[in-house]
Amino acid sequence: MSSLAARLAEFRIRLSRATQRSGRGNVGMVAVTKTVPTAIIAEAIALGLTVFGENRVQEAWPKIEALPTVEWHFIGRLQTNKVKDVVGRFQLIHSLDRWRLAEALQREAQAQNLRVSVLIQVNLGGEEQKGGISPAELQDFLSATVDLPQLQVEGLMAIPPYMTDPEEARPYFREMFRLFSDCRLPGRGMKILSMGMSNDFEVAIEEGANLIRVGSLLFGREKYSQGE
Repeated sequence: MSSLAARLAEFRIRLSRATQRSGRGNVGMVAVTKTVPTAIIAEAIALGLTVFGENRVQEAWPKIEALPTVEWHFIGRLQTNKVKDVVGRFQLIHSLDRWRLAEALQREAQAQNLRVSVLIQVNLGGEEQKGGISPAELQDFLSATVDLPQLQVEGLMAIPPYMTDPEEARPYFREMFRLFSDCRLPGRGMKILSMGMSNDFEVAIEEGANLIRVGSLLFGREKYSQGE
């Protein structure tokens, strides 16, 4: 068994147990493939993974072209000048974090005559180095997106402050689930709550996440070189 197969098998056991503890049904997973070469991603596909996340447009392009049959999500902070390179290539954008970006996505989606699926990023911890809408502004932001018909808001995403002990992140995940449950988007239903990563996904699931992002837990912490 390859190291990836072994890691994936262990992860699936932990995922199943966490999902059972949550009592909320199935949980989706995005395999984060930043710096991971295409050959390793192809191995992951052979092992049954179907959704992959990239946070750099230029790195993602050759992977998407080589592996077009799987689902690709854009998970990094998106600059407005990169919108034209993302719309139409990624099935879901996880990081809508400001109104200027929402307008840019609307314009590009309209130009391409398609709808773009997004998650609104919420900055739970008020961290300056992270993007995201503040919890206090979330409902107003959501309501305003109704005027951008090319945007399909599928749900919310959050990355709480990093904690060595995942239990310390539990209050953030709990608050995020409350926000997700309470916010309203007129005329549309939101279904995705994306939170939790390699170090804390089990706690996130227990507190209501139905989509997680896992990278180092699957692919290790090796620094791959592009093209290897």
